[in-house]
Amino acid sequence: MLFQRLSTKLTVLYGALFGAVLLLVSVAVFTAVGQAAQKQVHNELAATGAVFDQVWRLRTERLLEGAVLLSRDFGFREAVATHDEATIVSAMQNLSRRLEIDRAFIVGADGKVIGAKLSAEEAGELQTAFASGEDPAGVLMLDDRPYQVVSAPVLSPDLIGWVVFATELDSSEMAALERLAAIPLQAVVLHREARHGWEADGLKSASDQAVVRRFIERILAEGRSTPQALDLREGRSLALVKRLPTLDADGGAVLVLRYPMGRAMAPFRPLLLIVAGAGLLSLLVVGWGSWALARGVTRPISDLGQAAYRLQRGEDAQVAITTHDELGHLAQSFNTMATAIRDRERRITHLALHDEETGLPNRLTLERVVSSLSDRPQGQVYVAALGIQRFEQVRGAIGYALAAQAVRMIGNRLAGLAPSSGVARIATDVLGFTIIAQGPEAAEDDALRLMAELEHPLNVGRGDAIDVSLNLGLAPLDRAVGTAGAIEFANIALDQARASRRKVSFFDAEAYGDPAANLSLMSSMLGALAGGQMHLHYQPKFDLRRREVTGLEALARWRHPVRGMLGPDLFVPMAEETGHVRELTEWVLRRAIADQKALAAAGHELEVAVNISGRTLGEPDFADVALKLARTANGRLCFEITETAVIENPDVALAALDRFAAAGIAVSIDDFGTGLSSLAYLKRIRGHELKIDKSIVHGVTESQRDALIVRSTVDLAHSLGLKVTAEGVETEACFALLSAMGCDRAQGYLIAKPLPLKELLTFLSHDRGHLKSYG
Repeated sequence: MLFQRLSTKLTVLYGALFGAVLLLVSVAVFTAVGQAAQKQVHNELAATGAVFDQVWRLRTERLLEGAVLLSRDFGFREAVATHDEATIVSAMQNLSRRLEIDRAFIVGADGKVIGAKLSAEEAGELQTAFASGEDPAGVLMLDDRPYQVVSAPVLSPDLIGWVVFATELDSSEMAALERLAAIPLQAVVLHREARHGWEADGLKSASDQAVVRRFIERILAEGRSTPQALDLREGRSLALVKRLPTLDADGGAVLVLRYPMGRAMAPFRPLLLIVAGAGLLSLLVVGWGSWALARGVTRPISDLGQAAYRLQRGEDAQVAITTHDELGHLAQSFNTMATAIRDRERRITHLALHDEETGLPNRLTLERVVSSLSDRPQGQVYVAALGIQRFEQVRGAIGYALAAQAVRMIGNRLAGLAPSSGVARIATDVLGFTIIAQGPEAAEDDALRLMAELEHPLNVGRGDAIDVSLNLGLAPLDRAVGTAGAIEFANIALDQARASRRKVSFFDAEAYGDPAANLSLMSSMLGALAGGQMHLHYQPKFDLRRREVTGLEALARWRHPVRGMLGPDLFVPMAEETGHVRELTEWVLRRAIADQKALAAAGHELEVAVNISGRTLGEPDFADVALKLARTANGRLCFEITETAVIENPDVALAALDRFAAAGIAVSIDDFGTGLSSLAYLKRIRGHELKIDKSIVHGVTESQRDALIVRSTVDLAHSLGLKVTAEGVETEACFALLSAMGCDRAQGYLIAKPLPLKELLTFLSHDRGHLKSYG
């Protein structure tokens, strides 16, 4: 929340900018100081290295001068030649004390060492080094310690040995060298042949020792002679590595001069602390100033924000104008905007709660009215949906404007009769309102009374009178379904009233069923086809002349895992509405062809009929798929269609039927007499069979009118070259009468109910002989 405030953001922004600049300056100062210190150390190391070179040279000359002087002394040469060790040692000790030499000894030409304890191997290496070197001087490791060694040959007159003077390069020698430098650097002589190789005193960490060893090897390999950076655990240092001459064949000795950069930066720390303190103080001052400036800028903006919040809640919001700068102009603009918003909000609210065409309250207003009544006892509040009959015809006759005026007049009349009912227009031809009554009978009485008053003629336009006829649906307010559900049920009750041609109808939940559950079936139907839940049953068609079963009608059955066995009357119409009937039809056709082959294998050559919906028949590519499947059949197929199947897309449907007939597939016109029978379509369809619907066949033995219709239909069909099949034959009397009328085939429970394939095979083999005695 802190950084969501503009004043905080401005303060932090200015402080951050100043801090960034201060940081850059501090980095620049620190970098400049560091570079200056590093340059100073670099120069001091280089100068100290040069001083060491000079000291090394002078000491070598002094030692060599003493060694040469001794080697040329006649008495000393004679003592060496006669191996007079006492004289040799005495002379060398005297000279060592005068010259301050740590060690002095003789290496004979035969490898014998006088005045020092050396191994034969070490003596041999010295002999080889002295014999091969023009200037045998350098660093030599004695007792694992480095020594500066010079030698002079002893001639008498031939070479009989060498005088060797050695000065230890110990810490005192290095301290003397360090005192010559202007800075307190660290000097050490390291030798590769030492016990641990290049091991430096004063470094306790093994990792630092390893770093130093790698550093020296790299410098020697690259041949660098200038100070280089050396990173140790104690910090960064500058180190100068100088190669020293050695007497070892494979040895290597270096002088390492090192100075820690932390010590070099120590004199500058007070300056850096002063810079840091001044920067921090400046940052605090800038932060305080930025906060003060930000408060002056953001306070008017905060006032605007609070006013906007009040405006959001629908309250009156005006901001006091205290300045004439940009913020003052902003406040003035806000006040103007708030006034305009308040006026526009009133208009929007009116539009949101009223129907634009009629000016009547709309569904949202009705929902609020119903919601306000939800605390009344159950069974006292009813939602009514008042529908205008033949509204589309009236609107087509008088026009949209006058039709809207008529709706408004009915609504105003209803509002006058029931002022507190909350009249609202909830659909084009439907008005909704509430009725408070002490039960369903009282609510219906109130509804009929209101409708009687509302059905008086209306004078619209220029005084033209129009009659008004109304229906009304009622639904009690139920807390379980809520406000929107009660209004929805009232609309459904209105549809039920129109369907039953009643003036007033209550919502009938049983008649309405559960459309949501039925619709959910369609989402699982494709899975049922693939999962084996769908089955085919077959109802036999009995030939009245041959007295035997000659055909079958394939009927789909769905064994739902939850809802049990479902008939086609439930799921087929919904499949047509949702577009799944194509997949269902193709599955039925494939299954029927496979079962027809199984029947043929059992010795029953029968025609199999499959129902084709009008929607599927009107699809352009269905004929190709159906004919491809039909070519795999080994028996006669029949496609049953309704007489209205060609109405939706007649050109495509009739062309498909012609292709079926040409391919030898029989076409049967199903449910004849139930729809809008059109002799024109009947004439155009290349059919082979006409099926009379069971609704007519059931009454053929009791109604002379039904019998006459059936007889006329049979004669008409025969005149058109069609065979006639009667559906719904359930009694022997009906069976005999149809046979007498010349009907060709009968289908119904008298012959057999729809049977699964296994039971059908049993029926065809054992249970159909008794049918030959009918008629």
